[in-house]
Amino acid sequence: MTDSRAWVGKCRRWVIKVGSALLTDDGSSINDGIIASLADQLCLLRQQGHEVLLVSSGAVAAGLLRLGDTARPTDLHELQAAAAVGQSALLRRYEEAFAARGVLTAQVLLGHDDVEARDRYLNARGTLKTLLSRGVIPIINENDTVVTDEIRFGDNDTLAALVANLVDADVLVLLTDQAGLFDGDPRLASNVRLIDHARASDRQLDAMVGDGGRLGRGGMVTKLRAARLAARSGTETLIASGAENQVLQRLEAGEALGTWLESGDAPENARRQWLASLVTARGEVELDDGAVAVLRESGRSLLPVGVRAVSGGFVRGDVVLCRDTAGREVARGLSNYSAQETQQIMGRSSSEIAVVLGYGGEAELIHRDNLVLL
Repeated sequence: MTDSRAWVGKCRRWVIKVGSALLTDDGSSINDGIIASLADQLCLLRQQGHEVLLVSSGAVAAGLLRLGDTARPTDLHELQAAAAVGQSALLRRYEEAFAARGVLTAQVLLGHDDVEARDRYLNARGTLKTLLSRGVIPIINENDTVVTDEIRFGDNDTLAALVANLVDADVLVLLTDQAGLFDGDPRLASNVRLIDHARASDRQLDAMVGDGGRLGRGGMVTKLRAARLAARSGTETLIASGAENQVLQRLEAGEALGTWLESGDAPENARRQWLASLVTARGEVELDDGAVAVLRESGRSLLPVGVRAVSGGFVRGDVVLCRDTAGREVARGLSNYSAQETQQIMGRSSSEIAVVLGYGGEAELIHRDNLVLL
């Protein structure tokens, strides 16, 4: 791997994500200085010929501030209320900051369901690309107000990676209140080391990441996951402190700030990008060690013989998660068989499918063209 970051300045399309802790001073107030600085830096990137999309956390945190709450509640409706109160306040700050610099913004609320269905995926992609072509900066957030799954399980790091996939971004910049990815938790130890450059796929990084803070949902765990998702479309990921002076311009100039998680692979085709972005699965299958090895090392289809267990009520065409015997997700894809059928044919060779089910079908449980490794 080369450590040079000269490539950053050549990136045409940027997705930039800013976290709740950075925007709200970790819960004490909305940081207008950060918002003004972001507006300055994004406008300067545009002047330098780059296209920019901003994925912003902070709606729930901003709402909690306006409501006078000091801790993130666990009740779903309280979270939705906070998001509703905070979203308008946060977007107003952004709109005013960019308008003062002569730039139009557009609010785009997305949920993971917007990239589940092929037609909605393409519609979201078309809308974002049209906004960019009109010189508008999209400001994107999860639709926390009404979509329950996003508040319970979602995070804007993942959403930013999905947006990067949607628009074929060259670089994903995750701005946080930390200097980057460390080999330990810098909040708990002083002798930790900043990881300045690694492959996003490096499994040694898994042991180094930690949980999120008091108000945010995403920690370095979600940022690493986002980098791996973004890498599927060839997007490079940079993790850096948004509090650094002119951080985006310094990154654009090739300065080695924060952590670069390198994609390492050529972009996958559009269908595989779509499959990788399918967050909500309808079921799961547990694979034996041999099947896991075949998927990872040979890139073949998943056959029924490698399946040990089935869960969920999925039907043909649904997204199914594939886990190893330790419960780790190794792949996901579109199943050729329902959960009931899969239970009948699991552990059997493909030649037995017609005998077991009483009718013929595909030899693969998930064809390699409809399968993406994680």
